[in-house]
Amino acid sequence: MRHVLTSFLALHWTIVFALLAFICIDGNRGVAAALGVLGLEVENGRITGLENAAVVAPLSIALLVVAVLFCWAFVETLLNIAANPDATDGVARIAFISASGVLSLVLVGGAAQGIDGLFMVVAVQLTALLASYVAVLAEQRSARVEAFAADNEIRATAHVMARGAAHSSLLSRISGRPEANSRDGR
Repeated sequence: MRHVLTSFLALHWTIVFALLAFICIDGNRGVAAALGVLGLEVENGRITGLENAAVVAPLSIALLVVAVLFCWAFVETLLNIAANPDATDGVARIAFISASGVLSLVLVGGAAQGIDGLFMVVAVQLTALLASYVAVLAEQRSARVEAFAADNEIRATAHVMARGAAHSSLLSRISGRPEANSRDGR
């Protein structure tokens, strides 16, 4: 079964975090623009104290790493979901945890800079990440339930057939007639 929702969400978050990383590269204006993309209006398009590349570069790299993790989850979903569904679950879990960590660091850094309104913007993004993760888990669990049900159906059919054969064999032995499927030819 194809995991359409999981693929779509992984691709969506890949694009979101890659764009945020690309926008943040521009330094102070980039961080302000990235916060604007998230929904926060920054006065004058600048945030004081973010002119240093030592602050902006790690943020861009962290966002890019999260984008790569979601891209990895997307590729895993497309290629290996049938062979090993647990591998995709692990990659998606790491990607969502990393994204939550980066957004939490943005919140802490923004609070240290005194950016007003950042808590609500980050809370909305964290809620969207949580909802996405729950949707991915629900889709994976429904696929496991379907596979388990199909496996149980096969086992039940085999069990009914074996009981029928045993019953037929028992009846032929009781009546003294030879079995139709006898291997030794008696």
